[in-house]
Amino acid sequence: MDHVVEARVAIYAHFAATGVRPSVDELATRLRTDASAVRDAFQVLRAQRVLLLEADGESIRMAPPFSGVPTQHRVSSAGVIYHANCAWDALGIPAALRRHATVHSRCEQTLEPLELDVPVGGPAPSDWLFHCVVPAARWWDDLVFT
Repeated sequence: MDHVVEARVAIYAHFAATGVRPSVDELATRLRTDASAVRDAFQVLRAQRVLLLEADGESIRMAPPFSGVPTQHRVSSAGVIYHANCAWDALGIPAALRRHATVHSRCEQTLEPLELDVPVGGPAPSDWLFHCVVPAARWWDDLVFT
């Protein structure tokens, strides 16, 4: 397996196991390589739109559907709390984990707390609406805003 693919797998495995972003040093140890090789892999993954990095170039802001920073969109599953980048990604986390989860968020119009049970097969029908202001084709223009 090439080192970029290994880094990608390790990043997602870390998020899945812990709910938080891995550091460059944690990944270097896991991959038995040096930090510069991990940073290089981060840049390739960023170019492939797999990662969004913080300004420091080595802290993961997003590895969709996982958020590397706390957000209003929390997902709990098997005793782990995950943060999603948006409402859409909050549904992506249970799908990526392939296990039952509960999404905790809020309505942006009323600020009312929302909780959605998401079994392995997906959530039950709901009258909730999900609205994207920015078309999906333009999300990576400013992924944090989107």
